[in-house]
Amino acid sequence: MIQYIFRNSWWAKRKRSKITIRFTLFDLILEISGLVAVLAMWIFLIATYSGLPDMIPTHYNGSGQADHFGGKSSILMLPVIATAVYAGMTILCRFPHVFNYPVIITENNAFFQYGNMVRMFRCLKLVLVLIFGYLIFHTALNTGRGIGIWFTPVLLAVIFIPVIYFMAKSFMYR
Repeated sequence: MIQYIFRNSWWAKRKRSKITIRFTLFDLILEISGLVAVLAMWIFLIATYSGLPDMIPTHYNGSGQADHFGGKSSILMLPVIATAVYAGMTILCRFPHVFNYPVIITENNAFFQYGNMVRMFRCLKLVLVLIFGYLIFHTALNTGRGIGIWFTPVLLAVIFIPVIYFMAKSFMYR
């Protein structure tokens, strides 16, 4: 327990080596896809904003039915949040030595562990932007139906499957 606390303390993180992780083709595809998704979200919202009804769904319950409504300007919060998440995670990926890792970081495994976690963050960044994009698209084209009962389980799956995959990979290559 003491070892776990120490390896994730600020002192241990300060002593970790700072390695620059270079982009692989997969990383480049993830970054470009995320950026395109953010831009597409803004373009779609700008193009459809004038045609939105005055009242739109602003919240959906667990079964996917709209349970709160607000003015159409409230939809602008979704791309703002998505853009902030995208930008924040992009900046955070530049400092992989400050992440919490499930294994002890040594000079031998630092390059792999940093690259693995940065890749996980890039996947999650893309998934989160796509989720926000889906909510914007569905809310803008809402025909009175909810987002569906499958939205919550699918949402959880697309978030946790990459996390589980990259964490397992991290444990396998200690």
